[in-house]
Amino acid sequence: MGETTFRFILFGWILIALVIFIILLFIAAPYGRHFKKNFGPSVNAKLGWILMESPAPLIFAIFFFSSIHSYTIIPVLFLIMWQIHYLDRAFIYPLTLRLSSKPLPIAVLVAGIIFNTLNAYLNSYYIANNISKYSVSWLFDIRFLFGIGLFIFGFIINRQSDYILYRIRLHTGQEYGIPENGLYRWISCPNYLGEIFIWLGWTVATWSPVAAAFSLWSIANLVPRARSHHRWYKETFQDYPVERRILLPWLW
Repeated sequence: MGETTFRFILFGWILIALVIFIILLFIAAPYGRHFKKNFGPSVNAKLGWILMESPAPLIFAIFFFSSIHSYTIIPVLFLIMWQIHYLDRAFIYPLTLRLSSKPLPIAVLVAGIIFNTLNAYLNSYYIANNISKYSVSWLFDIRFLFGIGLFIFGFIINRQSDYILYRIRLHTGQEYGIPENGLYRWISCPNYLGEIFIWLGWTVATWSPVAAAFSLWSIANLVPRARSHHRWYKETFQDYPVERRILLPWLW
């Protein structure tokens, strides 16, 4: 791929993220608690999540290993970071869903597959074609160190928050309830906050325009969805804590 073509694709990718952000401010993506039966055919939630998320680790690995220059320590660490998140998202998280979980619309599934495929390709392409940037000295660069720290911090928040939701499903037999522990004491969607931190950390650690576009996509998707979740909690549970914010403790 030529540099001009790559820049054109990346620019279009960013524009689409901005459009999606505006749309999601008004329409909640129709899956999970916001599922709508009139949104076309759907598939089992467990199967849907596996099919939707699995292109991310697979495509990234394929294009990463297709470059003979990728086998240096920094790119390999980036590969590990990516796979830690997406192997969990694609193959472990779906196992925590109940058999009775609301199905995943095929339209959402297809959109997710397209996004994960292109996003994984762009991120792996950039890393594989900028190997000279990621010499051993990058290990001691403040951007790499801070990015790794932010990535780990976000991953811990994300996994702890998802586990709290899983325990609600496990111990109450209900799909949803009011989460009480962890950062849920202050905000409605710490799992989304953690994921945003993950990809901001990825962006800083790789110092990549593609990663920055991915962070923008994460924000464009998760901020409106957190807002929709917060509204849903308040409408569904009369005793939902009034002091709880959406995504930022004490602020919003």
